[in-house]
Amino acid sequence: MKTWTRWQDWVVGVAGLYAVLSPIWTMTGRTAALTLIVFGVLLVLASLWSLAQPGAVSSEYVHAGLGVLLFISPWVLGFFGTHLAASWTAWVVGAIAVVLGLLAVPESTKAHQAAVGH
Repeated sequence: MKTWTRWQDWVVGVAGLYAVLSPIWTMTGRTAALTLIVFGVLLVLASLWSLAQPGAVSSEYVHAGLGVLLFISPWVLGFFGTHLAASWTAWVVGAIAVVLGLLAVPESTKAHQAAVGH
């Protein structure tokens, strides 16, 4: 698999960028805004890692793990009741990261196996 071509990583990167920028148009408190920005940046970085190294299977699990953490963040960090729009952003972006991260694992595994000659 060529670098910079896996669509799942591009979508997760765009979703992460959306999370980073969402406090501009979404009413958030400090905790919600920081959560969206930090997890969004981490998702963008993980996507760039995945795009640059398509055989790095662990990067897809990083997407999924970050997605789970972002998804549960409104409840864990306590901004669910006060900032519903930020919560929905966390849920949608988190779900996208989990689903697409896990969906890309087989492709990444094939690329890894081809690279090491299995």
